[in-house]
Amino acid sequence: MKAKNSRKILEFLLIAGVVSIAATSPYFLHHLAKIILKMRQYKLSDKQKFNSAFNYLKKNGLIKIEKDGYDIKIFLTPRGEKRIKKYKIDDLKIIEPNKWDGKWRIVIFDISNNQRVERNAFRKKLKELGFYSLQKSVWLHSFDCKKEIGILREFFGLNLKQIIVFLVDKIEDDLLVKKIKAVYKI
Repeated sequence: MKAKNSRKILEFLLIAGVVSIAATSPYFLHHLAKIILKMRQYKLSDKQKFNSAFNYLKKNGLIKIEKDGYDIKIFLTPRGEKRIKKYKIDDLKIIEPNKWDGKWRIVIFDISNNQRVERNAFRKKLKELGFYSLQKSVWLHSFDCKKEIGILREFFGLNLKQIIVFLVDKIEDDLLVKKIKAVYKI
C-alpha cells in the first residue's frame, strides 16, 4: 500500500508542480492526503499509510520540502521525476482498435554500443508492447504506436536519428505476413 500511496503522491506532484501549504496548520499532511487521495472519508489507518509513504519519499530524495515564510512547499526532485517517468513506462500499452487499418508500423533503431543498456531496455519494452521482431533492430506492430515510441524515445534519451517509425501498406513476403497476422489475430 505504501508503494501505491507513494506513486499517487509523485503523480500528483508531477501534475501540480509545487504544492504550497500553510505551515501553521498541524494537520497539513492530513489535508494534503485528502487532496491527493481524493477521499472524503479518511481513516486513521489511511493517515498512517500516507504519512509512511510521504516519509519514504522524503527520506529517499524523491520529494523535497522547503519552508517559505509561513508556507511549506513540496515538490519533486529530479530523482522523483525520473521515478514517475519509470512508472509511466511500466504502464505503457498500445491500444488495439476494434478494426485493423491494414497498415504496418515498422520501428527501426540504431542505438550505439556505448548506450547498450538503453538499447537492450528499449528492445525489451518493444517485446512487452507486443512488437514482432523482424531483425534485432527492426520491429513490427500492426497498430498505431507513434505516441508510445515517442514516450520511449524521450525516456531513454534517444533521438529521431536513433529510432525511426515507418508506416507501411505492404510487406513483400506473404508467408511472413500470414505468420504476423496470426500473432496479432487480424
